[in-house]
Amino acid sequence: MEKQLLRFKVNGDEYEVYINPKTLLAEVIRDHLGFTGTKRGCETVSCGACTVNVNGFSVKSCSVLAIQCQDMDVTTVEGLEKNGKLSPIQRAFLDNGSYQCGFCTPGMLMSSTAFLEELKGEVPTEEKIRESIEGNVCRCTGYNSIVRAIDAVAQGKYKEE
Repeated sequence: MEKQLLRFKVNGDEYEVYINPKTLLAEVIRDHLGFTGTKRGCETVSCGACTVNVNGFSVKSCSVLAIQCQDMDVTTVEGLEKNGKLSPIQRAFLDNGSYQCGFCTPGMLMSSTAFLEELKGEVPTEEKIRESIEGNVCRCTGYNSIVRAIDAVAQGKYKEE
């Protein structure tokens, strides 16, 4: 199979990568570009550990062919910090103990980021917050601390630094 040129942005930087057209986005992010924060967990679209944001929408990168992201903007967990400063959701996760083993954390952060951006300042109910992370599995925290962190950011308790 002939390789194709993929041009896209990842975390604000432009990349050109020659790939097999059947290569998954998760593979390109981790194996070709070295952004290892994106985890490959179940590889069946069930766990959400591979979640990244594509043009502002959270997607499970194990379910997307990389070539589908041609000319798009992809953000991985590494792209959340700006100028050495953690994003509000990253700080809230730390302050609220919203991680334990950390395996699900990158995907949770990416889903939460997309959800919070989608809100446009609206404060969601706990039910909406829980619904927003339904596609992400965490076996360690019981989700309560994750919900508290998302809620704190939604309520404006954490701002960009």
